[in-house]
Amino acid sequence: PEQPLPGDLLGTVLLPFKLKACFSFPLGLYTDPDSCRGRCHERYNKQDECHCNTKCEKYRNCCEDYHMHCSKEGFSSSHDSITNEELLSISEQLFKVDHNKAQKSDITINLQHLASSAEIKDKEDHSPEPLYTYVNEKLFSKPTYASFIKLLDNYQRMTGRGEAFSAEQLKEQENFLQEVMKTELMIKLYNFLHKKKRYSTQEEFVSDLKEMWFGLYSRGKEEGDSSGFEHVFSGEVKKGKVSGFHNWIRFYLLEKKGLVDYHSHNYDGPWASYPDVLGMQFSWDGYFKEVGSAFIGCSPEFEFGLYTLLLCLLGGHQLGIQTYTWTKSTYGNNRKYIATAYVTSS
Repeated sequence: PEQPLPGDLLGTVLLPFKLKACFSFPLGLYTDPDSCRGRCHERYNKQDECHCNTKCEKYRNCCEDYHMHCSKEGFSSSHDSITNEELLSISEQLFKVDHNKAQKSDITINLQHLASSAEIKDKEDHSPEPLYTYVNEKLFSKPTYASFIKLLDNYQRMTGRGEAFSAEQLKEQENFLQEVMKTELMIKLYNFLHKKKRYSTQEEFVSDLKEMWFGLYSRGKEEGDSSGFEHVFSGEVKKGKVSGFHNWIRFYLLEKKGLVDYHSHNYDGPWASYPDVLGMQFSWDGYFKEVGSAFIGCSPEFEFGLYTLLLCLLGGHQLGIQTYTWTKSTYGNNRKYIATAYVTSS
């Protein structure tokens, strides 16, 4: 949903094979209202969802990517000890070992209306039928899917309301991490990061995954009202609009319950198998999402691992997948939580 980073060729890396198409499709027709791209130092407007002027830090109402686009330091564009070729290689390897992804016969979607740029914001439901015609729910009995799904209802979607986890919910976080770490995909990711001296032990890696994804920080007025996992996978509502919510499983389950209404799409990935990429408009229990992008048909560990890879190595960078770290609070030795991560579309 966002335009490419201006002037930084490191921001677009062409990945090989199927991932190449996924991470290099054209962008630039839409700017997310939650972004500071192209808005730095603009005048305060109370109608804006977030702000990009020099006083936004004082009033704690900056957009998530304010520091990337508007501060002097910004995020580092240096790849440090990792080359583009190494990043391409490990990304391709993760794709190849996504053994739990959906097969072509597992999912049938009904795209219906292709929205024009003028229709993206009109909040009209241009598609009378659901997006998902069929999903083979046997997928959801796989351990990573089952443990992932249990996490989705552990959050209050409204920002500004502090989260409080029960002992059972904390155990569900542990179970999910245990299950994904049994997969070849996450083991391969750990081995790569270990080789790059990001982590000394698997225990250290898992501990950091827990803080990075499940650690709480504040998007609103109340302490601890958000986390990377909640924002990216479960979804939130901020100032009357859907924020985050980039997961196909979550979308399917809520659409099945009648809580999500698919309106249209503005981008459809070019592939005949999964995972695919879709940019779409929808409403969630009455709250609207202008452009929500998601992988369709990938396993939970693929998204979880790929976003982790980019955040660990690049600290918030565009690679056709957009990632941002949270800049207002940290954990551990000045490590950063995940603010958001999603595959970009236009």
